[in-house]
Amino acid sequence: MDVTEVPAGPDGGRRPGRVGGPITLAVIVGFQLMLVVDITIVNVALPAIQRALDFSTADLSWVANAYTLAVGGLLLLGGRAGDVLGRRRVFVAGVVVFTVASLAGGFATDPGWLIATRALQGVGAALAGPSTMALIANNFREGTERHRALGVFAAVSGGGGSLGIIGGGMLTEWASWRWVMFVNVPIGLAILLLTPRFVREADRRPGRLDVTGALLSSVGLTALTYAFIRGASDGWTDPLTLGAFAATAVLLTAFAVLERRADQPILPLGLFRGWLRAGAYLNMFLLAAAMIGVFYFLTLYMQNTLSFSPVETGLGFLAMTVPMFAAARWAPQLLARLGPKRLAVVGTLPVIASMGWLTTLSDHSSFVAHLLGPLLLIGIGVGLTFMPLNAIILATVEPRDIGSASGLLQAVQRVGSSLGLAILVAVAAHAGTASFAGQAARAFQVAAVLAVLALLVTVFVVRPKPAG
Repeated sequence: MDVTEVPAGPDGGRRPGRVGGPITLAVIVGFQLMLVVDITIVNVALPAIQRALDFSTADLSWVANAYTLAVGGLLLLGGRAGDVLGRRRVFVAGVVVFTVASLAGGFATDPGWLIATRALQGVGAALAGPSTMALIANNFREGTERHRALGVFAAVSGGGGSLGIIGGGMLTEWASWRWVMFVNVPIGLAILLLTPRFVREADRRPGRLDVTGALLSSVGLTALTYAFIRGASDGWTDPLTLGAFAATAVLLTAFAVLERRADQPILPLGLFRGWLRAGAYLNMFLLAAAMIGVFYFLTLYMQNTLSFSPVETGLGFLAMTVPMFAAARWAPQLLARLGPKRLAVVGTLPVIASMGWLTTLSDHSSFVAHLLGPLLLIGIGVGLTFMPLNAIILATVEPRDIGSASGLLQAVQRVGSSLGLAILVAVAAHAGTASFAGQAARAFQVAAVLAVLALLVTVFVVRPKPAG
């Protein structure tokens, strides 16, 4: 097995003393917000980008796909690198790459330039992203303090996309599409300046980077992500789609065999042991698959059917974002009373109700009567659900593997979103109606089923260990 030796740092055995405060949380969550916002803020600007850089319709999709492929393929490597090299160190490296790529992308003069910088943004996101939850675990004490931090993290992860829609619309309409890239630069610089002072490093785990495992996981996840992208656009029987799925099966099977034998695997397979943590991962996968439809279909519905502008569409999503942040503030207190399993059940119920309500969409629906209620419900539901699931994953994993666990969580969510979008778009395309509202309503029927499956997983699979 090919490995690269990584010596332990001089602080390898030290335990940091001071706990994190509001600035610490703002720095860590600030980068997570950049990652979430970056997806939707660029999507809103795509028409302007196409006109300015003379993109073909086929090539335009790669402005999003290049980022998705890079992130999806490298998340496990980013998580493991943080465990071995130092989570703050890898976090800073990722922020540097992301910020430089954003600056370069803002100056793009042709399609290839912009696509390359979007892929580089994905590399930075994959390096820094897995370290965010790990740094929360290292900087905030177990209990209410950490739960509050995880609540804010969950709210940002779930609701940041709507802020991207608002910001993308405003920047595109009032300035230039280039500012959807440039806006990351001052935020990234602020994070880089504040991180050394307010975010303490975790104990480094002396060890090795499994190069073979890193290559197999990165190429395998990239192939899987590409298969979903290709299948949604060119059909599930397309030769390249089938070839990508076949390559995924071979590569990830080889990866699993290798990891079982590795002394220091890039993905410790013990992360899947135990119903509690495995159930939390599966639940996050299903919720991500269901949630992606809300952003995709409702963004198009508001603009195409209700004739909302991009800015109005983003403001409409505030009906989801505001209650999501409010629910995230309540979640730590509710967690102390109900426990993680019961709180996850309570949070999943309004998500199911929201998806069911959205199945009633028609060409004559209005925002107040048919969208406001579902957006409020899904905001409350996600705000209550994500935090206890994140807490379960962090509380049941060995400290040395927190980075790998966080990388796996984000990979699970990315794959869930990609698979969910591919399934929902395929369902909408075969809905048997030319009405987009009818197609969206059919897709939300499937999203409701996915949310119900998430509830069943919580009830029957997530099994907290009995006290004592």
